[in-house]
Amino acid sequence: MTEPAVRTALVVDDSAAMRRQLVAALERIGLRTAEAVDGADGWRRLQAARYDLICTDVNMPLMDGLKLVALVRSGGAHRTTPIVVITTEAGEEDRRRAQGLGASAYLVKPVQGQQVVETARRLLGLG
Repeated sequence: MTEPAVRTALVVDDSAAMRRQLVAALERIGLRTAEAVDGADGWRRLQAARYDLICTDVNMPLMDGLKLVALVRSGGAHRTTPIVVITTEAGEEDRRRAQGLGASAYLVKPVQGQQVVETARRLLGLG
C-alpha cells in the first residue's frame, strides 16, 4: 500500500510573524509548508516546485499578492491551484477584485488559525 502524498502549501507574506502564524496553522493539518517574503519570491518558488495551496498577502514590496494571483492564473503548473488571499483590505471592492483575478478564498486580517485551517481543508477536500 502506498503512502498518501504529502500536501504542500506556499505562504507568501512580507511579515515574518504572519508567515509563522499561517505556517503553524497549516502544519496542524499535515501540510508541508514553504515561505516567500513577497510576490516576486513567491513567483520564483512556484517556478521551482509544485504546491497544492497558495496563501498570499496583498500589500507587499516588489510584487503584490494580486499581481501574483494574476500571474498564477495566467497559465502554467499552478493555474488551478487554490489561492487564499489573506489581507487587511476589508472592502467589498477589494474582495471582488481578488476573486475576479482568480482567488479561491479571501480572508481579512486579523485572521484566526482556525479560519485558515477550515479554508485550507475546504479547498483541498480534506475531512
